Parts: sequence; structure tokens; C-alpha cells
Amino acid sequence: MKIKSITTLPFKASLKTPFITSLRRVDSLEDIIVCIECDNGLKGYGECAPTVAITGESEASIFSSIGVISNALIGKDLDKNFSGIIQIVHDSIQGNTSAKSAIEIALYDLISKQNKMPLFVYLGGFKKEFETDVTISLKDSSAMLQDALKAHKEGFHTLKIKLGSSPKEDIQRVITIANALPHLKLRLDANQAWSTQESINIMQELEMQKLNIELLEQPIKANDIKGLKKIKDAIQTPLLADEAVFDIRQAQTILQSNSADLINIKLAKSGGISKALEIASECRKYGVKCMIGCMLEGPIAITAALHVASAAADVIQYIDLDAMHLIESNSLKSDIVLDGAKITLGTSFGLGVEP
Repeated sequence: MKIKSITTLPFKASLKTPFITSLRRVDSLEDIIVCIECDNGLKGYGECAPTVAITGESEASIFSSIGVISNALIGKDLDKNFSGIIQIVHDSIQGNTSAKSAIEIALYDLISKQNKMPLFVYLGGFKKEFETDVTISLKDSSAMLQDALKAHKEGFHTLKIKLGSSPKEDIQRVITIANALPHLKLRLDANQAWSTQESINIMQELEMQKLNIELLEQPIKANDIKGLKKIKDAIQTPLLADEAVFDIRQAQTILQSNSADLINIKLAKSGGISKALEIASECRKYGVKCMIGCMLEGPIAITAALHVASAAADVIQYIDLDAMHLIESNSLKSDIVLDGAKITLGTSFGLGVEP
């Protein structure tokens, strides 16, 4: 099964409401779909999102990177050395993790289709049902409360609360939502907007309130590992490292220094399925659980992340894959089922999603 062509096409979708964090505001989803076609007629699909604020990749850089990787892959035989082809993806260009992820997803879609099994089965998984949180974008307290109440009515039991303005306002946001919905779990995400001391002060004050806070995600700058360690040692709430961990080397730094309680794996950060599973395997050695998260991605990338979650279900126990719930409509063919917070994978060969 030789690779014959690699092409791209856009995937655009309106958001139900603007996606707002301390780093950026997004009003519509604009992703890039990759299609890899082989000489036997099989097609595999991947997807990625330009997320300059996090991965540093723009639409233009992604197209350019996909071109470089494609030149290295055309003519290669997936049946003979699949792992070697995956390695070519990573050897052909440095960085550019979102572009690599899109290519990898398409390759894994192909190989699992060729083997006539769903991707999660090909990867050794069995879990099909998941429950995701949903993002409550950064606004004033009253507006965020209304969004939280709406999410609860739609069937969500866990909310990811975006924070990152002033400490006083952030504390009020959390207390307002927690008091109105005390039975819902809250995941707090400041997207690197706080200082180390602010993080400690805010969390210690919130912990005194005995709120239903499940975790705190990446409150300080990604490269401040000592700061993460200081926060972890000073608070009771589990600390989740996100932007601090793109690759397995960074994961090992966090794990060896015990600087976070949890690690957030994202295909767009790691460079795809193979690298995400490597990080999960490393966390398994240390007994550290993971979240699987996403950028503002469409159904192909989100579904790929769910297949990874199935393959490493013993380690990946927190699901933050709400992007499909944030878009107005989905024009892609898919056998996954959304029911409130619940997501169920289908049993089609490969990903089960295609244009």
C-alpha cells in the first residue's frame, strides 16, 4: 500500500459562542484537513488547527510543513514499515507539531482501515464511551455563570473555567459558578496568566471555600518548571501541566522533578498519535495520570484523540475534548455519537470520520 498523493482541504465551522482565554479569542473554527491516498484506493484523513499562541503554527506554516513532509512520504509503502514511515514524519522537519499530527492521524487512519479494524482496536484499546468537560470562556462573572448554567442544562457535569484577568476577578468567577452549581466539578485553567505567588494565593483562598475544584491547569508560564513545583507543594488541588509538556523530554522533566500531579497530552503539541502514546507510557511508569486535551479542532482531530484515550485508558483518565460541542454544525461524515457530555466511538474501520 504505497502513498500516492497527499492533499489538503479547509474545514470551517461557526462557533456557538466566541472562545475566549487569557491568550486569545476565536470566533470561528478554521482547520486544515489532510487527505493521504494510496495506490489501492484507500484514503486516510487527518486534521490540525493553526494555533499560533500555543504551537507557533499559522495556516501558512502548516501548509508549508505539510509540503515538506509530503515530499518525504510519497511512494513509501505503509505495509512494509509503518513505524519507519512514522519516523520519517518526525525526521523530515523540526517542530511544526500540528502539521505532523495531521499527517500522523491520516497515516493511522489508513493503516487501521487496511487492517479492517477501528483505530482504537488497532492501537490496543477497547473503551468506547467517554465523558468530556466543556469550556466556559473568559468573561465577567455573570456572563460566565449564564454559560455554566446552560452547559449544565445541556448535560455537562464538569466545567473547564477559563481564568486569567485579575486575581480578585478570577476568584469571584470561580466562587460565583461553584456556589450556583455546587455538584459540578470545576477545572480551572488560567492559560499561563498568573504568577507563581498569585497562583498560590488564589488557590489557597479558593481551597478555604471548600469548593468542588477538581484541578488547576497551567497557571504560569510554560518554561517555569521551578514555579510549577513551588505551586504544587503549596496547594492541595491537583496541578495539571499543559503547555509545559509538548514532548516526552519535557514530560520526563516534569515527572522526574515531581513538578505537577497530572499531565495534559494533546496531539497537536506532541506531534501526533505515536508521540502522545509515548508520553502516556512514560507517565504510566511514574504512576501519573493524564488528561487528553485539544486545540480548537474539528471532528477528525477530536476523534483521533478519543482513539488515543481508548488505547491508554488506564493512564488517560481526564477528557477535555469539547471542541465538537462548541461548533454550530458538523458537515463531516462520522459514526461517533454525541449525547451531552457523553461521546461514543463507532466501530467503522479507521477513525470513522471523513469529509
